[in-house]
Amino acid sequence: MSYVDEVYENVVAKNPNEPEFHQAVKEVLDSLRPVIDANEEKYRKEALLERIVEPERVIMFRVPWVDDQGQAHVNKGYRVQFNSAIGPYKGGLRLHPSVNLGIIKFLGFEQIFKNSLTGLPIGGGKGGSDFDPKGKSDREIMKFCQSFMTELSKHIGADTDVPAGDIGTGAREIGYMFGQYKRLRNVYEGVLTGKGLTYGGSLARTEATGYGLLYLTQELLKLNGIDIAGKTAVVSGAGNVAIYAIQKAQQLGVKVLTCSDSTGWVYDPDGIDVALLKEIKEVKRARLTEYVKVRTNAEYHEGRGVWQIKADLALPCATQNELHLEDAKQLVANGTIAVCEGANMPTTLEATQYLQANNVIFAPGKAANAGGVATSALEMSQNSERLSWTFEEVDAKLKNIMINITHNMDDAAKRYGFEGNYVVGANIAGFEKVADAMLAQGIC
Repeated sequence: MSYVDEVYENVVAKNPNEPEFHQAVKEVLDSLRPVIDANEEKYRKEALLERIVEPERVIMFRVPWVDDQGQAHVNKGYRVQFNSAIGPYKGGLRLHPSVNLGIIKFLGFEQIFKNSLTGLPIGGGKGGSDFDPKGKSDREIMKFCQSFMTELSKHIGADTDVPAGDIGTGAREIGYMFGQYKRLRNVYEGVLTGKGLTYGGSLARTEATGYGLLYLTQELLKLNGIDIAGKTAVVSGAGNVAIYAIQKAQQLGVKVLTCSDSTGWVYDPDGIDVALLKEIKEVKRARLTEYVKVRTNAEYHEGRGVWQIKADLALPCATQNELHLEDAKQLVANGTIAVCEGANMPTTLEATQYLQANNVIFAPGKAANAGGVATSALEMSQNSERLSWTFEEVDAKLKNIMINITHNMDDAAKRYGFEGNYVVGANIAGFEKVADAMLAQGIC
């Protein structure tokens, strides 16, 4: 049995009932086979793979809070500090009912390689809770965030672990958490990213993941001799990533036809109205059913379905495992030329393999959505320097990082004889830097 297969079998045996984590490890290790086979003796001796799939630290805790009616509730809180070989742990905090340890480990594991790809000195981590912010008052969310940070504050710091936002954790939640951290630790430092602009946040952070996705998509198409201008796209999601991916796509001359939320999706043949979408989702925090009340040419459909609309580009920006094998078959049948992931692992392994087998350009999330964490690292730099860069400065740095990621994963794929396989290229490019650092630092 190969070293990769041994390690994967051990991961499954030691971490039962964590399918998302198993999926992430398998996808990464399988794509790393050429590198691992070439260095197997050294990696085995140093137990490199065994160490890279095992978090350095897992923190689990209860989060008690009281609602507006005086009723006490208890949620589970998590922080998985996965790998600090190249810098302090960095990764978001997800607040969603689906959150469990396996999902946080999958996200933290992916984060190691995503953060490495940015070229910035940040390690991999992730956290969150099964708390659902939807339907809660500002006061209830404040109470939860303060309780959550009361425990988390013992384990994080500007040079140790710098969490950020994720699904369910926006500027409001980050603000409440930052205030509580400052109160408890009596220190004003860049311990969280995604902060408001009045207290250390970075311009362009809100737009970063969506914008970065399009900068990479544009460069990847260019590498394949294709101009992004004039193309059509289907987008899933209607949160932060999707909104700003749609906005940047339109700025680059792409007509975006769809968006979706947890209950349904919208098809707008005239192109999604970003201003209206932002008003519905960011201001009113309402459902997409509101969209078709204003845009009468648009259609609203319950459930899933964005991938059935014919378009040149597909940009999944919602959540993990949202694009299935049957969706991939529909995209191929529709002549889609590229799928670039705005969310974390939104495409199932079977769907990814089908798309690649049918010559669809495929950019994995760890590369394509790295713009968010890259700009978080730029926020950390500004905090350390006590400076605030302009929107244009941050945006230019973001674009340059995404272009570099595109070429690094393309070059890595070519070096190992997998030209055009950007999953392999991204994983190898991210892994090599982390592996070198781990080997240099000894068994730790």
